Amino acid sequence: MWQKVVQIIGLVVTVVYALVIVWLYATEPRSFREVANGAQVAAGTYQVDQAKFDAALALFRREQFRAARDEWQSADPAQSDPKTQFYIAYSFYREGWGRVYYDQDLFKQGLEAVNRAIALAPAPLTVADENLQMLTAAELKAELEQGTERNWGDINPLKVMRQRK
Repeated sequence: MWQKVVQIIGLVVTVVYALVIVWLYATEPRSFREVANGAQVAAGTYQVDQAKFDAALALFRREQFRAARDEWQSADPAQSDPKTQFYIAYSFYREGWGRVYYDQDLFKQGLEAVNRAIALAPAPLTVADENLQMLTAAELKAELEQGTERNWGDINPLKVMRQRK
């Protein structure tokens, strides 16, 4: 009798251990903090650090885009909040936008962030911020995709009259 109980307990412990190993392999955490964040996301208790988010938003409005992105990334280390990922993508757009040319690398990173935001949002993502001209993730994605494409319009001298959104 006891032999069967020990075997069942051993089997259950082995299966749980295997699931933990697979989860760690799949999420690839680099620190115990990332493991804790991943567990919070899985449990549905993850929240963005609102103080850091607000500090980043203040930096964004002062056009300090890199510093704002750093704050947002520390406010959302699990990259699981669609609104934060939207603002990160918008900061890449604003920093990469130029009157004569667009910074392709920044626009590509912005596309990655906006795609994360779209994937995380349960419905079409819309941000209520009167300081932004693009309020949906779809608009931002279209603008970033347009900026990464190379075409003859890139050499148009009237492009310098275009307004940043």
